[in-house]
Order: sequence, then C-alpha cells, then structure tokens
Amino acid sequence: MSYNIHKHSHIFAAWAASRAASTSKVCRFKVKQGRELLESVGLNDSDLQTPEELPNPDELDTQHQSWREQMVAKATKDGLATFTHGIAAKLINVYLKSRFVCGGFSDHAKVQFLHPPIDSILLKNLVRKDVDGQTSIWRNAQKKGWSNFDSKDYQRVIDALRQAYTGEPIWRAEENWDGNQ
Repeated sequence: MSYNIHKHSHIFAAWAASRAASTSKVCRFKVKQGRELLESVGLNDSDLQTPEELPNPDELDTQHQSWREQMVAKATKDGLATFTHGIAAKLINVYLKSRFVCGGFSDHAKVQFLHPPIDSILLKNLVRKDVDGQTSIWRNAQKKGWSNFDSKDYQRVIDALRQAYTGEPIWRAEENWDGNQ
C-alpha cells in the first residue's frame, strides 16, 4: 500500500504513544518496539482507519483488557519483562488519543468512551482537586504508580473517571492534566 493519511496518522500516533509510555522508570523501550506492540494487537493503519472500527462502548473495556494482556505477553516474550498493564494502557491510550480524539473525531460516540492516558501528573492533580470526592482512589493509584498498575488497578481508575465524568466524554478527564506546562 502506498503512503497515505492512514499510514501517516498511524506512524505519528505510534511514535507519540511509544515516547509517552516509555517514560516509565519501570520499563524503557524503543519507539520501534512500541509500534510493534501496537501493531501486534491490530492497532495499525489498515485494521483501524475510522472511529467506526473502534469497539462499541459496551465492549471497549473488554477489548482494552485483551489488548493489554496480549501486549504484556508479547513484551515479556520479547524481553521486556517489566512491561505492565499500566504501561500497555498508556501506549494504547496515547495512540487512540492521537488518532481519534485529537484527530478530528472527538464528538464521535465511540471516541467519547476512549480511555484517557493515565500518568503521575494526572493522578497528582486528581488528588489535589479531589475530583468527584474520590481522593482515596486517586491517592492509592498515585502511590502505586501508573506504570506499576495491574489490570484491576487500571480498571479501578477508569471506572472512577467514568463516574466523575458521567454524561461527558471521558477524555475530558484530561482537563486535570497539566503535563504541557
């Protein structure tokens, strides 16, 4: 296939996601490895070109968990023994954010349910602002550290964000992220 906007978008999103997820002190990896992990679960320029191809909102969490499990298994097999669900989630979430949330589809019904990237900056601000009165959840997640999350830790944070942003796109949670400062 020739170079087109789908490939262009995929390459950029994979680069951004890999750079963001590899900031973890727990597990460092190269952009190429991050891109290969994304592609190994079908997050690429040919299988996922439009928001219509995203999982339905009621299937998203199950699919997200499956992507994470597959990535953790592949990363472990490829020598990244400390690659966790938290790191896989950040890789997936920054990728999908780059391709769809910030790619001009933020109002699409399926895009509104995509998980935001979770990191220490977001967690710190969720605690500081006591978002939705759930400080204990945010503080426990902050203490554990996003890159140490297992599947249950990660889902607990996503569920709390959904509750805090009921009736709004969940990407709005990033109003608490000031990592661009």
